[in-house]
Amino acid sequence: MSNSWEKSPSINESDVLERDALFAVDCATLLSNFENKENKSAGEKLKFIGVNDADVYNISAPFNFAGKKLISGRIEKRNIIADSEVKFFKEVENGLWKLCEDSPTFKLEDGFVTQVEGELIFGGVEVYPTPTKTKPKAVGYRTSFYRGYNIASLEKFAQGPNKMKDLRMTELSNGHIGLFTRPQGGVYEGGRIGYVGLSSLEDITPFNIENAKIIENQFAKGEWGGVNELHLLSDGQIGVLGHIACYSKDMKKHYYAMSFIYDPATHTSTPIEIIATRKDFPHGPPKAPELEDIIFPGGLIRHPDGTATLYVGLSDSESGWIKIPDPFIGR
Repeated sequence: MSNSWEKSPSINESDVLERDALFAVDCATLLSNFENKENKSAGEKLKFIGVNDADVYNISAPFNFAGKKLISGRIEKRNIIADSEVKFFKEVENGLWKLCEDSPTFKLEDGFVTQVEGELIFGGVEVYPTPTKTKPKAVGYRTSFYRGYNIASLEKFAQGPNKMKDLRMTELSNGHIGLFTRPQGGVYEGGRIGYVGLSSLEDITPFNIENAKIIENQFAKGEWGGVNELHLLSDGQIGVLGHIACYSKDMKKHYYAMSFIYDPATHTSTPIEIIATRKDFPHGPPKAPELEDIIFPGGLIRHPDGTATLYVGLSDSESGWIKIPDPFIGR
């Protein structure tokens, strides 16, 4: 079976994606719209203990499961690339998280968490070697999924196609599974967002993922994005937390936290809006100079007062949180 990044889209799909690039709002405009908003909050950094001198970044939002309040985090030393572990931490005081003594270790990047039918669903990006004669250190990647009734019992049950990150799922109001995908390469460029409805967790297969339908009018030419977390809303629509990204002329990456609302019944979405940037947080050293303007949203906690707390990775080296207006109200 071919992988989605190698798959040639149909002529009709290719035409649609090219048209989308003409009508989608670009990062510069979205950023201007965001920066013109008033009364924006200032973010704060999180602290982690129990990992020696390693960095903890690209975290999930805190979640409660089996009587524990936990958060997952990507652990990697500053001078190391593509050699991450994901573990779980527990909060010992506000903003301070300690490595769980019973935390399993996953050789993954960018962990994420949700719950389906009472089970904990955990996943991340698995990096694996793909050496060739000319590139002996080349690697590939794919998304791997685990399930269990506590963190100690998590077992792998599915994986996505090769060369696809940012696969996220949510349980729908009818008990089915809504799964967002991110094919990339070719006409998909750095990444587009797709959606497929599935009957159960057992239907999470590379074939079904590759046949997800692309959401239209989201990314301008040369820009890309993906999904980071999902929230099932009371009307059956899905609140999507994600990222939108682009390169500047000096080839530095720029990642912004964004949101939109998706209607699985009509396969339509509200326009993307930027909801936070790296500038909203205290300065800190990036993993590399070209990663300074990176914010990678991990999840958010919605509050009854119409606000939400957003949890993010910062510059591939730190983690933080910020209080924002609930992005799924008034859209």
